[in-house]
Amino acid sequence: MAHTGSDGDPSSSPIRLPGDPGDSTTVGGIIERGGWIARPDQRLSQIVSRRPGGITTNQWNSASRTRFDFAVWDDGGEMPAFVVEFADPTGQTPEMQRSDRMKHAVCEAVGLELLRIESSTLRPAVHGRRIVAYVIDARAFRDATADPAEAGDPLPGEPLSYRDIVGRLPDGRSGHVNDLGTVARAAAVDAYVNREVTDPIVRSLHLGWKNGPAEGWAWLQVRDGAVIFERVRIWQHRFSCGVEPGQLAEDLATAAVGERLRTRHTAEPVLRDRAHLGRELDELRRRRDELENPFAFDHRAGSVREVGPGPVSELAPPVRPAARPAVSAAPG
Repeated sequence: MAHTGSDGDPSSSPIRLPGDPGDSTTVGGIIERGGWIARPDQRLSQIVSRRPGGITTNQWNSASRTRFDFAVWDDGGEMPAFVVEFADPTGQTPEMQRSDRMKHAVCEAVGLELLRIESSTLRPAVHGRRIVAYVIDARAFRDATADPAEAGDPLPGEPLSYRDIVGRLPDGRSGHVNDLGTVARAAAVDAYVNREVTDPIVRSLHLGWKNGPAEGWAWLQVRDGAVIFERVRIWQHRFSCGVEPGQLAEDLATAAVGERLRTRHTAEPVLRDRAHLGRELDELRRRRDELENPFAFDHRAGSVREVGPGPVSELAPPVRPAARPAVSAAPG
C-alpha cells in the first residue's frame, strides 16, 4: 500500500482527510467539489424529463414523484453521473418499498448509477455531505489511476483504491487516512480513557450476499454483556467508486458507532446483548453458502471470534488507551 507525504514519509507531511473545508464549497445546499456538483433532494422527474422505454405509464407516474437525497454531476453533463439515497431499514413500509422498486427500474432503464445506503443511524441531512464528498474523491482517484483494482494487479507500492492510501493520521500514527471509521475508533479510545466504555476497540467485519447487498457490521462494548451495534447495507446499481463495497459498508458501520458515541449524552444509546450478537455471527457462518466470498468471511469472522474484549478485527489495530487521541471531532 502506498504512503503519502513527502518522499513517501507519512510523518513529513500531513494528509488532508476527505471532506475538509478546503476541498469543497457549499452554496445554497449545492456542493461543488473538484469539478463535481452535488445537489440535494432531487426529484426523479428533475433528472429524467420523460418516461423511458420499457417503463409503463403507471410506473412512471409513481416513480417520477420520488426523490434522491443527492444527485451528482460531473463536468456539467445533462444526466447526473450518479445518485445517492439513504434508507432507514427499520422504517420501510410496503408502499415505500414499492416506490423504491419503481424508482430503481427507471434508473436501470436510463442507465443511471445508484448508490443506496441502508442504515438506522446515518442520515442524509447530518452525514450525507461527508459521505458524498468521500465518494466523489474515491471516484476521482479511481479515474486518475485508471482503476487499477479492475485493470489488474497494481504496481508495487500502489494503493488498490482511495481507501488503501496510507499516510499520517491526525493523532500522528501512520494508517489509512481515508478510512471513514477513523474518527469513531479514536472516539472509542477517548471514551475508554474517560471510563465511559469497557473496551477501547471498535470491532468490525464485512460480507457480501450473492445477488444482494454488501453488508458491514461494527460494535463497541459499552459495559459487560452490552454493545453498541451498527449494521450498514450498501446496494450498488451500476455504481462503482473504486472502493470495495463491503469495505465501504464496514467503514460506514464503524462511523455509525461513532455517531452513537457522539450523541450518547443527549440520547441514551440502545444497546445490543453481546450473547445475541454472538448468535447472529453464528447464523452468518451457517449461511456462508449464500455469501459471495465465504473464504474471506471465514477469515474476517475468525479475527473477531469474540464480541467483547479479546481478538480484534484486522481493521481495528490495538491502540494504547493511556494517551488521549488528538481527534475529537465527530463524524458527519
